[in-house]
Amino acid sequence: MEMIERYLQAVRFWLPNRQKDDIIAELSADIYAQVEERESELGRELTNAEVEGLLKLRGRPVLVASGFQPQGYLIGPLLLPIYRFVLRIVAICYLVPWVLVALCLMIFSPAYRIQHFGGTWMNAIASAWSGLWTAAFVAFGLITLVFAILERVQANSGFTENWTPRSLPPVRNLRKISRANSIVELIVNQIFLFWWVAYFHSSVLSVGLVQLTFAPLWIWFYWGYLILALANAAFAVVNLVRPYWTVQRATLRLLSETAGAALFCWLMQAGILTGFRTASISPEKGVYIVQAINHWTTTMFPVAIIIGAIVIVTGTIRVVRVHREAASQIPAA
Repeated sequence: MEMIERYLQAVRFWLPNRQKDDIIAELSADIYAQVEERESELGRELTNAEVEGLLKLRGRPVLVASGFQPQGYLIGPLLLPIYRFVLRIVAICYLVPWVLVALCLMIFSPAYRIQHFGGTWMNAIASAWSGLWTAAFVAFGLITLVFAILERVQANSGFTENWTPRSLPPVRNLRKISRANSIVELIVNQIFLFWWVAYFHSSVLSVGLVQLTFAPLWIWFYWGYLILALANAAFAVVNLVRPYWTVQRATLRLLSETAGAALFCWLMQAGILTGFRTASISPEKGVYIVQAINHWTTTMFPVAIIIGAIVIVTGTIRVVRVHREAASQIPAA
């Protein structure tokens, strides 16, 4: 029954990762056994309204999940899984990028190290460690304070009673690929291919009155991005015809994304621009512009590393998720 599956999905979201499968299997068996028992008593299948009533008696999914969590003190069992979820989001989206940016700037930017930490590694590490603890204390402290207040007021809000299983989101197929996304990806890659081949096939690029000259190394970037664009267009066509991830396709996509991230990081560090000419500026000014652009791209190298790491981690999670789904032998619709 779809409503039961939606209910189980909602409960699963709030459960500890290591116990999700076991708890959901037990809860699913219990719910379906209750449904079968009720159907045997009535001599007919239950209606959606009757199934909804049974699920409502069990309580909100977050409250059911909280029963499997270790009991907290400042944050009660109802809000504890939500509190932990928010803490993880803050750590992943705020603290981890903060640490990565600080490390990349310290490692790859001596000017930043001298300006902020006096040029010594000990000062840099001590300052970064102190800043991390300050940021974590402020972020986690504010979140804990908010949830402590919510814990005091939720008891009288009717949150645990005023809900209906019909409001739960539909069951998601994690292996399904949106055809709309595949169409957009195919169109974007076709536009990129036309633009790339038309304008960047040479190490000299003329845009109106401006002429850019690239280093001989440019040929590697040209063919690298051309091959990646062709591969991504092929992926989009296959995903459009067969809109479900497989382990093989997810792995190939991860390899493609890793190659693209590596090329992007290399491009930021390579100092690829060697000439900038236009009728309105002097050659000396052109040299200054080239140096400024190459300095800016080199400065952005730590950011490129972070972006590449995020892309690779996202692709790896996709491969693991698809492999897990395939191992559990859940058939694609």
